[in-house]
Amino acid sequence: MAAFAAKAEDVSDPETWKTLSVPKPVSDEVFPTWVDPKIWSDDISPMRFAVVRSSAPGCEPSCPEWISAEGAIEAGTPAQLKRILKKLGRRKLPIIVNSPGGNVDAALQLGRIIRKNKLDIAVGITRFSDCWPGMKDCRANDGKGAAYFGIASDGGAMCNSACPLMLAGGVGRVVGGSAHLGVHQITTTHFRTKRQYRTTYRVVRGKKYKVTTETVTQDDIGYKTYEMSKALERRLSAYLREMGVGRGVLDTMKATPASDIRQIALDDMLTMKLVTSRASLDILTQAGICRRSPAPPNCREIPANAKPAKTAVVAVRGAVPATPSARPAPVDNSMRFVLVRSSDPKCGLDCPEWIAAQGTITPDTQKIFRQLLDTVGGRRLPLIVSSPGGDLLSALAIGRLIRDRKLDVAIARTDFTGCKPQDKGCAPTNGFYPGVVTELGAGCDAACPIMLAGGVRRFVGPNVPVSVQSLAFAERIRSYLAEMSVRQHLFPPMPLDRFDYKRNRLPLEPGTMLTMGLTTGPESANHLVGPTVCKTEPRPQNCPATSALKVDAQFPLKP
Repeated sequence: MAAFAAKAEDVSDPETWKTLSVPKPVSDEVFPTWVDPKIWSDDISPMRFAVVRSSAPGCEPSCPEWISAEGAIEAGTPAQLKRILKKLGRRKLPIIVNSPGGNVDAALQLGRIIRKNKLDIAVGITRFSDCWPGMKDCRANDGKGAAYFGIASDGGAMCNSACPLMLAGGVGRVVGGSAHLGVHQITTTHFRTKRQYRTTYRVVRGKKYKVTTETVTQDDIGYKTYEMSKALERRLSAYLREMGVGRGVLDTMKATPASDIRQIALDDMLTMKLVTSRASLDILTQAGICRRSPAPPNCREIPANAKPAKTAVVAVRGAVPATPSARPAPVDNSMRFVLVRSSDPKCGLDCPEWIAAQGTITPDTQKIFRQLLDTVGGRRLPLIVSSPGGDLLSALAIGRLIRDRKLDVAIARTDFTGCKPQDKGCAPTNGFYPGVVTELGAGCDAACPIMLAGGVRRFVGPNVPVSVQSLAFAERIRSYLAEMSVRQHLFPPMPLDRFDYKRNRLPLEPGTMLTMGLTTGPESANHLVGPTVCKTEPRPQNCPATSALKVDAQFPLKP
């Protein structure tokens, strides 16, 4: 603290109180913070933990449970995890994490807590049903034996920046094929602070005595960022060795600028020993795991019409079939993928083929789409989409699959001729259903434009309605759009706590879509699958001979 000289004042009262405000010079103290400044935005919340029970149909009375860890890692995050583990007692629940990163010291502490408690960890997102953490006055789950229910999925999940250090602490470490794990250079930021103090003096018989000093203001006047220090590098290296993770993780961090994120492929993660298998998080959270003998330790049985047992671990005696409901089964409007060959008479025997994608995007849609792409192999069939939107994270995963396979996308609807694929007894001919493309009744709303953005070529006819709306995960959407060469402000941002599918729809005009880069030209779906495309040169890849491909093409594949 700086020394302050004060001149004695002539006062008639032998005891007088004086209060002076004296600015202190810029502090010489160092305030290092090892975080990624890019992650701090309005739509990123601090990490929150919650114990979740699977809401998968038919898993009761014995269902898997896990600890959901969502958000940015902060200094207080390890204490939160300790509290939740203390409540669980001896129960060993896996952690499902989705995080952009954050405080490095806290991530190292989290990793050691996880290893000390011998927990498994996977990258994934928990989609809550009925009630979710932070929701006020929710009593929907009262009497059901758990505070939170949900489904875990790796579609669109991420573990970036400092998060892989937390992941390294797991005994079993899982990153599915649809999740994203990225690292970069960890920098040290030194903040410079200007403080003002209020000092109270007491004057006794002409002499001034300092009584108290308190801070009244504190202003940040700048900061300077430095690359990873040798001390931090040694510390991280020692931690990764302790966790059994290879040196390759740290080398990749050092080689990647702090302004960038290097996504690590699954094969490389295996080589680096950052993950322990090629499995997805289903091995930890899928409802069927509780039917094994013995059941995994994260399974808990809650008898029907009874309060949950208070013991830490309850033996599993097998699943009981769900009671049939007297209500009619709800209509399944989830997105289906179907291989189609044009039945337009104008194309004759040389007709184009495509993938029809129609319906609402669900968390399972990206898995179903991946199955279809594996079936057709390396063929580049255009995707003809009509969707009201749906699950945003699944749409992001689908968009990346589309770009990885170098597929074209157009917005239109497929009318099937003869019978519909979902009709009983309706079989494809040589693997393809006959149909034609129409703009009538087609549309693309909410999360659907995310799918469209993944296409190499992207077309929307002048009469097809396309709209966007405020969506959560704004930072992730901006990053994705930049990756797809679409202007990043196409979607207005919305913080997670204000997420609403029914508000802020904004229709997009054809000229706007072209200017924003959402479409690559003014053409419609006919440019890809019209009756004459197979008569053009060079011949498109979606114009094979009629007998070129024989596969069972009806999707989705239901478990």
